Amino acid sequence: MAEVLVYVDHVDGAVRKPTLELLTLARRIGEPVAVALGPGAENTAAALAEHGAVKVLTADAPEFADYLVVPKVDALQAAYEAVSPAAVLVPSSAEGKEIAARLAVRIGSGIITDAVDLEAGDEGPVATQSAFAASFTTKSRITKGTPVITVKPNSAAVEAAPAAGTVEALSVSFSEKATGTKVVSRTPRESTGRPELTEAAIVVSGGRGVNGAENFAIIEALADSLGAAVGASRAAVDAGWYPHTNQVGQTGKSVSPQLYIASGISGAIQHRAGMQTSKTIVAINKDAEAPIFDLVDYGVVGDLFDVVPQLTEEVTSRKG
Repeated sequence: MAEVLVYVDHVDGAVRKPTLELLTLARRIGEPVAVALGPGAENTAAALAEHGAVKVLTADAPEFADYLVVPKVDALQAAYEAVSPAAVLVPSSAEGKEIAARLAVRIGSGIITDAVDLEAGDEGPVATQSAFAASFTTKSRITKGTPVITVKPNSAAVEAAPAAGTVEALSVSFSEKATGTKVVSRTPRESTGRPELTEAAIVVSGGRGVNGAENFAIIEALADSLGAAVGASRAAVDAGWYPHTNQVGQTGKSVSPQLYIASGISGAIQHRAGMQTSKTIVAINKDAEAPIFDLVDYGVVGDLFDVVPQLTEEVTSRKG
């Protein structure tokens, strides 16, 4: 069976969930070979093997931490040349898409970004995407070179499938451009204790109807009762009520959780583009004609200041 390269997103050896999803998808089209780079790369092997990686290629060098993107592209290209894979899968983060695009240019291959599903085809892997603000679903395949595909988080359920996970050192020669952009400082993001927005299984978002930064406390309370991430519409972010890092939409982050709860969000196309692939969508809005109700699975016509606290109380009591 052909091998499939999977780029590993990890933090000091702790493998992030989107990578485990990629391993699940990779097994549909071949044998997953994981590529882990940077500090803690060797510590990823156990988790990767548990989820199907037959081999784990690791490399660590100061360049991975000290410079942006290009050293990682050099390493992924080295892995590509060593393995000759049937496809290369990369998490669809901002950095992941840049790495994938640069790799595709280098190896002369086509690229598909933001896939939400992947299946084997007679002429290579077939990727499913949501297009035009999720108004259409498309199926595409690469017709030139080795497919390079980035996959959105929450596109597949994580499935354990123990494999050998043999660790091998990856030899990397860095290009002249690898040191072109240096990282001069880092500021750790303040932890809220909530899941990462793009990876969360449940997202609770607030919009213009929240009517003030102080009122986002009720959105946060519902999110915390569900173990969810907190999102915000562009209107709420532009008003200064919530940080841009939590914005869901075309100019913010794209999410695809199992459950998306939209509170006080009218459903403008800009917002819909970032959440319309959610598996189950619930909207709370006092305007029965709000566009958001056109795409929801469940809608509540009511004042969010009445509905959300009651929902939070009900969730909390059932958990108790």
